[in-house]
Order: sequence, then C-alpha cells, then structure tokens
Amino acid sequence: MSSDKSERRVYTSRFSMQERLQKIIASAGIASRRAAEEMILNGEVTVNGKLVTELGAKADPERDHIKVRGKLITNQLAAREKRYLLLNKPRGYLSSAADPLKRPLVMDLIPAALRRRLHPVGRLDFNSEGLIILTSDGELTKLLTQGGKVAKVYHVKVKGTPGQQHIERLKKGIRLEGVRTAPAEIRLIERTKEGGNAWYEVTLHQGKNQQIRRMFDSIHHSVTKLRRVRIGHITDESLAVGQYREMTSREIKRFFQPEPKAARPHVKRAAKKRKRKES
Repeated sequence: MSSDKSERRVYTSRFSMQERLQKIIASAGIASRRAAEEMILNGEVTVNGKLVTELGAKADPERDHIKVRGKLITNQLAAREKRYLLLNKPRGYLSSAADPLKRPLVMDLIPAALRRRLHPVGRLDFNSEGLIILTSDGELTKLLTQGGKVAKVYHVKVKGTPGQQHIERLKKGIRLEGVRTAPAEIRLIERTKEGGNAWYEVTLHQGKNQQIRRMFDSIHHSVTKLRRVRIGHITDESLAVGQYREMTSREIKRFFQPEPKAARPHVKRAAKKRKRKES
C-alpha cells in the first residue's frame, strides 16, 4: 500500500465527515459539481492539509479547512444562503439539536429536509412553550444569546398573587447561586377568577437557565405556565403551537439595526407644544 493511500485512509477514519467534497465546492460557487470532481481527481483539493483525490471523500464544511488550488474556501462557504425559521415550541420538547436521553427535540417538529445545519437559538426549557428561532446563522445566534442585546418577553402564570414588595425585589434583580440577575420588567396581566393565581408579563434583557422559574420560586410563588411571546421585535400570535414559518429578510435585518433612542422628556414636551400650535 502506498503512503498516499495510507494517509487518505487515516484521514477518512479520523474526521467527522458530513458532505461530499464536490458538493461543498459546488455550494461555495467555485465550480459545478462535475468540475469539482475533476479538481479532486486532479489533486487540486486538500482538507486539513491532506491531499484528497477520492470522489467518495466527505468533509464537515463548518469545521474542516478545505482548500481548492491552494485557496481556503471558508469565505465562500460562509456566504452560502442562511436560513431562519420561527417555531412556536410546545411543552415537552427540548430546545436542542441532540439529546443523549432521547427526549423529544424541537428539531423533530421540522421536516427532515429542512433541518440541515439548523440549530435552536437560546434556552426555552422542556416544560415551557413559545417562540424560538432556528437558524444556520452564527452571527445572529451570537447576537440573540449575548446578554443585554435582545429582550425576550414571557407570559407567566404563578401560584397565588405575590405582594408588590416581592415583585419589586424581582425587578431589581436577585442572587441566584451567588450571581445577581439583571433587572427585569414585570407587570401584572390578570388575576384568575379561580384559585387566586396571577399572570405576569416578564421582560428579560439577560437570561440564565430557568431564570424566571427560579425567580418566582425564591418568593414562594411557583410558575405553573410559561410562554415566550416575543424575541426582540418578533411576535406572532397567529403561529399555532407546534407550527413554524420562514422568517422574512426584513425581520432578520432589523435585529442588526440600532434601536431608535427614546426622546428625552423636554424634547417630548416641545414636540407636543408644536403639535398644539399646528392644530
């Protein structure tokens, strides 16, 4: 056996490969799939520094360093079409792409043909429901999971009705496992007629694992229902539980646009005076 063949077999056994090289090269827009096959056969393609000349070879386009004629094609791969789905997650599904315990996953609610490279963004625990974004865009994922960047809004049903002093305490932030939570916005939506329970709208600007449940547990009013109703500017009351839809380019672009600054009080008063004079 030649040393070249031996190295190629070592490469094949060591690396986690997901797509055929010719498909990856074609997806990057460098050549057609047939032309990409000729490049491979002609020894013009390397993966992680190893020469690959077998058409059956595969690679992971997200992790492996793929070069064609000595040039890294990472930028071309990054420019591939990114996809965005908005899902209304039901209770009893894990917000993950995999689970060793084999529990139901949010990815199971999406047709297999659409799951390629998608991952859920952020946490929405097993017993909670509501909006979650699935995407292949790492930049958007980073933005949405970075504390303080994008607010998330939840509707929360708790046992009983906490006193206002307890709610004020939660608003200011409390210590969970030695770390103080960021300030939150909390407002009463309604009190239920039966049982004396209450619904609150909670807005988090920086969330920790199961933060809302743990917050209300700390004041002895446990959460019985939790639903995420908004992610930044995204809300969709018409999206049924368990259903999903493609997000629009306008919705995605808005995440990366700076929010308009709120007018200062004296500016607002001046605007009102102008409006009265004009009328």
